[in-house]
Amino acid sequence: MGLWHALNLVSAVGLAATWLYHTLAAQRGIGQIADLTQPQYAVPIDAKLPRVSIIVPARNEAAMIEAAVRSLLAIDYPDYEVFVVDDRSEDGTGEILERMKSEGDTRLVVIHVRELPAGWLGKTHAMWKAAQASTGEWILFSDADVVHTPGALRRAVHYAEQDKADHMVLFPTMLMESVGERMLVSFFMAMFVFAHRPWKVRDPKARDAVGVGAFNMLRREAYEKIGTYESMRLCVVDDMRLGEKVKQAGMHSRVAFGDGMVRIRWAVGAQGVVRNLTKNFFAYLHYNIALAVLATFGMLWLHLGPWVGTLFATGWARAAYALALFCLVMVYVGMSRRAKVGIGYVLLHPMASLLMVFTLVCSTVLTLWRGGVVWRGTFYPLDELKRNY
Repeated sequence: MGLWHALNLVSAVGLAATWLYHTLAAQRGIGQIADLTQPQYAVPIDAKLPRVSIIVPARNEAAMIEAAVRSLLAIDYPDYEVFVVDDRSEDGTGEILERMKSEGDTRLVVIHVRELPAGWLGKTHAMWKAAQASTGEWILFSDADVVHTPGALRRAVHYAEQDKADHMVLFPTMLMESVGERMLVSFFMAMFVFAHRPWKVRDPKARDAVGVGAFNMLRREAYEKIGTYESMRLCVVDDMRLGEKVKQAGMHSRVAFGDGMVRIRWAVGAQGVVRNLTKNFFAYLHYNIALAVLATFGMLWLHLGPWVGTLFATGWARAAYALALFCLVMVYVGMSRRAKVGIGYVLLHPMASLLMVFTLVCSTVLTLWRGGVVWRGTFYPLDELKRNY
């Protein structure tokens, strides 16, 4: 056997083992995650529920802010307040919020930020500022384009209280209206399962941690213990970092499904997904060039390898690549049940792989070339971002 064939066989077996391990683990683990839509998670009428402060940062969100806030004001929950922070918006966001506030619902508090203090990201500053003024025992951080159903908060808080959690994530339902969105979002979800194993979040011995901007809820004591958002002043991927800090502090984190309970259209079209991730990808890798290079080749190996190997390899190597490809198909079978993404989108997985690699390279090169990150019209220097992380 020549050296090339030997290396190819090692690569094929390694790829098959990696996909098989993660696919089997996901098949077992996903079923262990609570689904809050199920009858056993209904909240008893006499349940005592703690006060919740809901915090929503908003910058130039005129298109979605009213629907998002009205969904929050329609929540079926006995004791809560809603803080919406207009973070230097240049569209009609502030005016919309003031009009809604004038309708007289005392649960709605609107905060206007006119200038961003040095050393802060706009979003993290907005959430920190609102949290300072809030009074709830629990704090729910959400986004300005998220629509909540009336019973979502009640079920999430009750589950977190019953399970003695300090941090609670409710996975949102992703609204996808184009082929490009479904292609890239399904790829992103497959990659997310590889990287974070959400079923392991509840295990205090596992390093896996999850945070989601649409529904990131934690006890006030936990928020104070991790240093509040002041400890994440320039953290671009703040939602994931919050989940990581909770686990690192030895506190209890939980995740749950809830189909349709929290809904968001994360991006418009494939270009929108690429644009969103261009800001986040290099930050997610801690602005580390070596990690970015490793992640680039790792994605190509993991996600293109099964297809290329099945088509062009021979003998046992082809069989191993085919096993990896079969596992990849099974991942899409599982996602089709949860995310309403057709199994046929697995055929677009190679194209999605190339687009994700392109996004990672763009995120890395643009951040290094600019010397920082531009987001929502504000430039954040790379040196400061690295120091804060």
